Amino acid sequence: MYPMKTTVVIADPLLRRAKEHARRVGRPLRALIEEGLRRVLEAAEQNATSRYRLVDRSVGQTGAPNPLERMSWQDLREEMYAGR
Repeated sequence: MYPMKTTVVIADPLLRRAKEHARRVGRPLRALIEEGLRRVLEAAEQNATSRYRLVDRSVGQTGAPNPLERMSWQDLREEMYAGR
């Protein structure tokens, strides 16, 4: 695969820091930018595939009627805050 040339606008302070870092570690600025892009894209791919799932903490029997469905909001509040 051949590298493609492109133009990117980067804030001056960030570019100065990147050039200094590249010089310090002995790598070309291009390699530093490519590594950063790879890291961002890999992290985005991992986040897209590893979504957080809640643990099922249901109570009662599966398919059984929910005893709270018939209660009004006021009754539910009283049930939740009973004894407080």
